[in-house]
Order: sequence, then C-alpha cells, then structure tokens
Amino acid sequence: MSDTRRMLAEMADPLFAELGPGATAEQDLARLEELGLPLLLVPEAEGGFGGDWLDALTVFRLAGYHALAIDLPATIIARLPIGDSGRRHSLMAFARAAQIGGALDAALARAVGYVNERQQFGRPLAKFQAVQQSLATFACEAAAANCAAMGAAQALNRGPAEFEIAAAKLRANRAVEIGTTVAHQVHGAIGFTEEYGLHHLTGRLWQWRSEYGNDAYWSRRLGSAVIERGADAFWPDLTARNAAPPASG
Repeated sequence: MSDTRRMLAEMADPLFAELGPGATAEQDLARLEELGLPLLLVPEAEGGFGGDWLDALTVFRLAGYHALAIDLPATIIARLPIGDSGRRHSLMAFARAAQIGGALDAALARAVGYVNERQQFGRPLAKFQAVQQSLATFACEAAAANCAAMGAAQALNRGPAEFEIAAAKLRANRAVEIGTTVAHQVHGAIGFTEEYGLHHLTGRLWQWRSEYGNDAYWSRRLGSAVIERGADAFWPDLTARNAAPPASG
C-alpha cells in the first residue's frame, strides 16, 4: 500500500467506524464532503482528490467493513463524467464487489472473536474442529472476493476492465452465501439480535449481492464473452489481462 493510500485509509477508517450503519445522508454526508471523499476520483486539476481505482478500492472496502449506511461509492462514481449507463452499472458492480470484500472481512473477524470467547462443554467453540473448518472455508471465500476486487481495480487503472469487473462481482456474490451462512451458524441466535452488529453486515451483504447484477447476470456476461472469443482464445486472453503494457519505444 502506498503512503498516500495508507493516509487515505487512516483518514476514512475512524470516520466510517463512527458513522457506521446508523449514518444518514442528511446529517453525515457533509462530514464526508469535508474530507473530500466524494471527489476521490476527480482529477486534482479539476479540484478533486486525484485518486485512482486502487484508492477507490480502499475506500469502498472500508465502507463495506463498517456497513456504512450512506452509499458513498454511488456518490463518488456520480462525480465522474460517464454518459453511458452501462458503464456506470459496471463501475457500481465493482464498488459492490469491493464493499462485499470489506463486509466479509468484518463478519469473519466477528465470527473468529465470538468463537474464541464463547464456551461450550468447558472449552471455547474455536477448539472444535468443525468450527475451525467452517471458519477456514469462510476465510478462503473472503480472501477470494477481496483478491478479485483488487484485480478489477488494477485492471480499471489500465482500461475498461469489463471482464475483470464481471469476474469480481460474480466471485463476491458467491462468497456472500458461504460467508453469511458460516457467520450465523457459529453465532447462533445472537447473530440476528438488534444489539449485536453481525446482522448489519449480513443484511448489507445480501443486499449488495443482488444489486448491479446477481449471480445469473454476471455468469451470462462472462459466458457470452468467452463464447464470442472462442475456446482457443480463452487461456491467452485470461493470462494477458494482468500482463504489464509494452514499453513505449
């Protein structure tokens, strides 16, 4: 992480933690405006922050981690000069994939903390092999979703990244089902209670999974792209996506 991105995270993280699921656009959006976050992707020459898509990934993930009620990604993307509604839809799908990654990390942290504290049959739940295996699966799903979102952000810094966005949103969507299931299984009934914060995260996850393209939508998009290019082009296309651009002569 670059120094600028680290400073951005250190600035946004405590504010998002304070605002959290109870934030309201009317009262709290002004605080985000004061930090310049809605102008994150606007060039400095135009009065913005001048950030790139990896900076946006950082902010979107933190918004997901804290289940921020204000739709900050939509506000940030709305400031971009995008006339094509399809392009805006894709960028919001990327934003939701990043938020899902952050929220999965937060739900996993809560689950791990809970099973280490909760005693059953004289020992912590974390000592039971079945619980360990479930949480290991959850951790793999969260890591996969976050890696896919990072790949999409890196691709966006290089160009349109439609394939990478489709793959990231689909992977994040699929991680939601496993992650939320395990999180509530290990918590039991307390995970649904108003005084415990897990339900804020899982509620957002279920919502974000369906927004800007569900599993079927992005599966069709990816499948159609692969079929159009043909089987022989699939592997060369896939391995070329993260290759560094050729040096200019």
